[in-house]
Amino acid sequence: MRRQRAFIGSFTAAGGLGVLTADVDPDTGALTVLSAVDDVPDPSYLALAPAHDVLYAVSETVEGAVAAYRVDGDKPELTGPPTRTGDSPTHLGVLDGHVLTADYGSGGVSVVPVRPDGGLAPAVSGVLRHTGSGPYAQRQRAPHAHQVQSDPTGRWAVSVDLGTDSVRVCALDGGTLTLHRETVLRPGSGPRHLAFHPRGGHAYVLNELAPTLTVCRWDAAEGSLRPVGETPVLSAAPDGDAYPSGIVVSPDGRFVWSAVRGRDTVSVFAVGEAGERLTLVTEVPCGGVWPRALALDPSGRFLYAANERSGDVTWFTVDPDTGVPLRGGSVEAPAASCVVLG
Repeated sequence: MRRQRAFIGSFTAAGGLGVLTADVDPDTGALTVLSAVDDVPDPSYLALAPAHDVLYAVSETVEGAVAAYRVDGDKPELTGPPTRTGDSPTHLGVLDGHVLTADYGSGGVSVVPVRPDGGLAPAVSGVLRHTGSGPYAQRQRAPHAHQVQSDPTGRWAVSVDLGTDSVRVCALDGGTLTLHRETVLRPGSGPRHLAFHPRGGHAYVLNELAPTLTVCRWDAAEGSLRPVGETPVLSAAPDGDAYPSGIVVSPDGRFVWSAVRGRDTVSVFAVGEAGERLTLVTEVPCGGVWPRALALDPSGRFLYAANERSGDVTWFTVDPDTGVPLRGGSVEAPAASCVVLG
């Protein structure tokens, strides 16, 4: 049986090594780097195909792109030239035979068809442009799509826009993405990323500018997202900007973790039985500096933080009763930006 692997994205413009492949120790969660490929600039965010045989990577450059890698061996291999997307893509998701990228710079979502072999078509089949702005002049003059992913049913594409303080629910039909419904959050909150509860009835939106988590009810049948509460990600108000970044939910739905770059911490939340009440349990050091993203292994035993400015990925063992992560170790990964396990 093939051992579990981790794929680490990084910013090559800041000294990153590109896409790193690491072996995952099943007993401790420890990472051992096996290889690195730097044939795509700034592969800042990664996503695996459903079969885990192809890895997709955005190229977070002004003239953005997305690339596909075969990952059958220990070293990823490009399936072909990267496909141009919108400007500065920061996130991507896989839905219904397409890769969708959240294009922060141009403020929209690009749709790239996937070939039968898992590679990408040479051109974008559609683009959904976001519109609007927010009250925070420095960050919200225009739309800034920061994340796009499928909902748990695979029916809807959900995009989170920091610039417009909103989350868009879209339908994908034959490569065409159409807006179904837009949910407006508190003005100036600056939503960055969203994670669904495993039971599918709730979603948690991490707000970068606030810094808070917005709890929402999710109705997959209607494709509707409705805010029902908001809670701080820190126990005390920060002196300056806190810059929350990544969010993950435990497989059993009992805990939520969010990374906070401005404090170099991970916030731990206990989830109420109904899924609508979040209680801040504690904040723990992220093990490095500037935790840009979090990842959780499928069992929920191990948590990983990609620490961009200290250039490492830290792994933690999660206490199953409290959800509190206990640091296990770290591996060098210059300008690390995300971790994907598969």
